[in-house]
Amino acid sequence: MVSLVKNFSLRYGHTKLYFGIGTIDKLAKYVKSYNNIAIVTGKRSAKLSGALNDLLKILSDYNISYKIYDIVTPNPWASQADELAKLFIEEKHDAVVAIGGGSVIDAAKVASVIALSGGKAVDYLYRRIKPNKMLPLYAINLTHGTGTEIDRYAVLTVNENKEKRGISIRYNDISIDDPKYTLTLPKNQALYTTLDSFYHSYEAITSIDSMPFSDQLSMHAISLINKWLEKALDRPRDIEARYWLLYASMIAGMAIDMSSTHVIHALEHVLSSLNPKLPHGCGLAIIGPQLIKYIHKAVPEASAYALRIIDPSIKPLSEYSSYASRAVIKFQERHGFDKKLSDYGFSRRDIDDIVKMLFNGLRYLAESTPFNIREDIIREVIVECL
Repeated sequence: MVSLVKNFSLRYGHTKLYFGIGTIDKLAKYVKSYNNIAIVTGKRSAKLSGALNDLLKILSDYNISYKIYDIVTPNPWASQADELAKLFIEEKHDAVVAIGGGSVIDAAKVASVIALSGGKAVDYLYRRIKPNKMLPLYAINLTHGTGTEIDRYAVLTVNENKEKRGISIRYNDISIDDPKYTLTLPKNQALYTTLDSFYHSYEAITSIDSMPFSDQLSMHAISLINKWLEKALDRPRDIEARYWLLYASMIAGMAIDMSSTHVIHALEHVLSSLNPKLPHGCGLAIIGPQLIKYIHKAVPEASAYALRIIDPSIKPLSEYSSYASRAVIKFQERHGFDKKLSDYGFSRRDIDDIVKMLFNGLRYLAESTPFNIREDIIREVIVECL
């Protein structure tokens, strides 16, 4: 593989994606035709990364009006998408630019649909309404883990019952993946977001919905993560390492768009809905190895196919399930991951609520899981992760 970073563009689904350093300049030819743009961000990362200033320069060059809405929080609520949609309508915005990671882009996806198709976020989360019309949406991605800059999914938490749900809602019209905007990620977030793309890849390969093309994308993503994650953590300003981690995240996003995630993401959604301060990638890494025991036992060939990249001694045999689990734990520990659910306030008292929420609300994600998810399995996994 040639290691020199290169700029390129591609079209996937309904998204035109520009990848590489300085590609935000490509937005100019698209946004110059609008009069009033909504900019959706979180509280800090859009400014800290430099992406917001770069965008504002483009808008200034073309005298385009805009308003910034920095209301999106990690693990965003459905009500935030509703509020954004209301603002888009009231302020008569004719396009949306989302600058952030998965939380910001996901909230903007749903809000851009509500603004023209009506309803509330919950109507889409529970599939009562299908998207009809939507505002043009441009995404500037700031993490190497989300995949939402290239896939059609969004994830929000319902305020009333704290149920975190993922939906197929829309593709962005244009997305920007510039590795320089990931250089300011805090070290723990650099780790967590990369582990998110690792689990995207692993679940896509082991999903019932897997296919050869998505498998190849996932394998390449895991190989890149295995090669470049340590370099990125040791040398935070290494643009080449960030380039390849961002590329890995992007192709892993394609993989889950073609295939799907399953039980690891389903259970993590429950956990981070109960405690929104639990970072998504961190939650995946806490529970992932314990669930891999059951995934490897059910589909040892697919699991070993993925995990041999991090440990070549893993065999495609069901009896290697515990070994596969330990291999992933060691891989994560090697990169400094040592979190437990108890670090985020979880205890045995929460197990009943976790099980209830998983089986009542998120069974749709479990449909792609390659083994029969039983309550006793989930209870055992939670205990092991405390």
